[in-house]
Amino acid sequence: MSELYPDCDPYGIADALTEDERAPLLRLRAVLESEAYPQLAEHWEAGTFPESVGPALQALELMHPPELADQTPRALYHGFRIFELARCDASVATFYTAQAGLFRTACRVGGSEEQFAEWDPKIKSFEMKGVFCLTEPEHGSDIAGGLSTTARRDGDEWVIDGAKRWIGGAFTADYLCVFARDTEDSQVKAFLVPREAPGVTLEKIYGKTSLRMMQNAHITLSEVRVPESARLQNCNSFKDVAAMLRQMRSDVAWIACGIQAGAYEAAVRYVRERQQFGRPLASFQLVQEKLARMLGNLTASLSMVSRLAEKQQEGIYRDEDSALAKMWISLHLRETVALAREVVGGNGITLATDVARFHADAEAVYSYEGTHEINALVVGRSISGVSAFA
Repeated sequence: MSELYPDCDPYGIADALTEDERAPLLRLRAVLESEAYPQLAEHWEAGTFPESVGPALQALELMHPPELADQTPRALYHGFRIFELARCDASVATFYTAQAGLFRTACRVGGSEEQFAEWDPKIKSFEMKGVFCLTEPEHGSDIAGGLSTTARRDGDEWVIDGAKRWIGGAFTADYLCVFARDTEDSQVKAFLVPREAPGVTLEKIYGKTSLRMMQNAHITLSEVRVPESARLQNCNSFKDVAAMLRQMRSDVAWIACGIQAGAYEAAVRYVRERQQFGRPLASFQLVQEKLARMLGNLTASLSMVSRLAEKQQEGIYRDEDSALAKMWISLHLRETVALAREVVGGNGITLATDVARFHADAEAVYSYEGTHEINALVVGRSISGVSAFA
């Protein structure tokens, strides 16, 4: 068992972290346990995000923590930072990675060296908060060819029209990283649009049964004007967007691992305490078999993402690698949270046991950043050398 995760990391995968990398993760855990966890059930049921959690996370300086001041944070550290967040709650993890993963990656990959040099210090400090706006009301899996938001050049400005949907964290962002199709060359480009720019309208999406705390927005853009300087200079086609996605999908795979850990640990706590037929639930053979399957899924998932992090640390980023991890881990995530709910029984549908939260939130993670089928086709294309995309 690992020192950092003695209850859910039997192979000690987290032991590959250095002491300097573990320190900020332990600081994060302390804040999650004191600031976030006590509020989760209340806000999940209400469909609201706890206002105090964002500032508490920002103050930790997790993107480049002081413990690693003279080092470049490794991919494995970034992964376990996401794991720790998701082990507490999927919405909290999604909220943080919207800034540290999606928005920062978009600016790093899509921006020029000058743009990223100017923006990144502000992104790391949360002085400049942003979100990634790609999905549209009518286009998700087919966004590469179907993206319909348009950008028209008008002198030194761009005029953007269209709509984006399911944008998490948009209400507290300063900038919306909007992807739009250039009306002149039909190529996809990216723009940092101020959230409060004239012509930008945000509407909260209600009625969700998953990621209830995450505030998702439907965004309408009507003749929104931004200067050429707001265009990400190195994003000039969907191939450039794909370069962002191949890095972002690994973040979602880590979230799926963290949710499995949270669900597994909650289930273990419950079955150790719950008495049935005069014995703890944990003493029954069928319960133990389910716990073993859950831990197997989690251990295999952690092994996969840790190896993926090693490859990324070496500078190897391939679509099929991140797609395989996201596809396989999210699939087994569903089984893990279902087994957790199963061993907890009827109480598994209540927020009091934590299992219900993880069980419901897993459904959103299974679908976002590429559905199971889309990621399978990315992997299948690599295997066969033939694209099966319609």
